[in-house]
Amino acid sequence: MRKRGPPAPASISRRARRVLSSPWWQWIRWWSLRRLCGAAAVSAATLGLAACLYHFSGGGLPNVKTVAILPFDNDTPEPALTREVNDAVREALENRLGLRLAGEQNADAVVRGRIARYEPDVPLAVQPGVGTVNVTRRQIQLTVDVEIVDQRDGHTVWKHEVTVNGDYQPPQEADGRKIALQKLVTEIVDGAQSQW
Repeated sequence: MRKRGPPAPASISRRARRVLSSPWWQWIRWWSLRRLCGAAAVSAATLGLAACLYHFSGGGLPNVKTVAILPFDNDTPEPALTREVNDAVREALENRLGLRLAGEQNADAVVRGRIARYEPDVPLAVQPGVGTVNVTRRQIQLTVDVEIVDQRDGHTVWKHEVTVNGDYQPPQEADGRKIALQKLVTEIVDGAQSQW
């Protein structure tokens, strides 16, 4: 418990009480509170407007509104990759860039590609044992050639060979594939935005 000092003389205490309860002091407190509330309201409105503008602004060119995503060619022995890559690219272009899907004839831009390599079982971390070696982490490596073409003038907006990987603990290969696909679409979106 804190010790208090000697009480203040009665005359000082009474004077302070009179000043704090005077109409002048109450008016100052009321005016300060009003200004503080006004500043808080203006700040909140500004942040809200900035958030709306950020949310509604797309990451692409103003004249590219629609995109056609052609099925990626698959040079790997994993047939499910075609659907997974196409779905991931479609979702990223719709959600991150704000583009709408359209048919190839009507789209402003076309995305096409080729899944060139898929290595699902690359050892990443090993634990030595007596007479054996245990693999504790593995990695998926995925290489995809991607091209984005502007349909209006036919020029290639972005073309790149993207190699990504995804770590996983055996036997959860699906987790590693999901990580690799997330990295792939991030590379594609970033590449498209850098050219737009």
